[in-house]
Amino acid sequence: MTRLSIALAALMCLAAPAQAHQIWIEQPDGGNAVIRFGEFGENLREASPGLLDKFVNPTGTLLSAKGETMSKAAKSSDGFTLPFRAEPGDSIVAEEAQYPLYTWKREGKDTINRYYPAARLITGFTEQQPKLTLDLVPTGEPGRLKLVFKGQPRAKTKVTLVTQSGWSKEAQTDDGGLVSFDMPWQGTYVAEVSVDDRSPGERTGPQGPERFDGTSYVTTLTYVSSSGLPPIPAGPPATPNK
Repeated sequence: MTRLSIALAALMCLAAPAQAHQIWIEQPDGGNAVIRFGEFGENLREASPGLLDKFVNPTGTLLSAKGETMSKAAKSSDGFTLPFRAEPGDSIVAEEAQYPLYTWKREGKDTINRYYPAARLITGFTEQQPKLTLDLVPTGEPGRLKLVFKGQPRAKTKVTLVTQSGWSKEAQTDDGGLVSFDMPWQGTYVAEVSVDDRSPGERTGPQGPERFDGTSYVTTLTYVSSSGLPPIPAGPPATPNK
């Protein structure tokens, strides 16, 4: 079963909204950074009207030598545009903390879950410090990343690297949270990782406090490589879900 079919099955069952979906950050040539939602390797970008409308308040932060600049993202028909772009040496992180809570069955019991998507875009592999709850950060060595969860290295966790053509490769973090990938082609790479946290909690919602039984953290890292073999083209755009 593909990641997309898993997501559709979940939607039809009114369960997890996007267990197979992620957000990632793109930078069109000459344009500002855009937060996308869908499946990068399947050329699926969810749209409005549709699943993109589930998002409440996505935000992004530009991390540069001058400091940090945080902003809300402006919604368009196929993503959320930020008022800045990452120049060489910069990074951008983004997250959506208010995605609607949902009910799903765990071990035969109805539970209230939180979906917490986040993303990072890097322009190089200079070592960076984590900022997101679940974060993939460069370590100073090309292709080598560190996975950090709640401030601590996350060991023995699967990370998947995906290209625009649909090619993917999986690897597992070591005891120090480190994972390495070769990047043989030019073009955009998106590394994907998820962690299911069963810690209950509470957040402030539109109508007041909202309690949940656990959180599904899903995070990506985007890097555009200018070296290597010519990229394999992406397939035709997938039809967004309604």
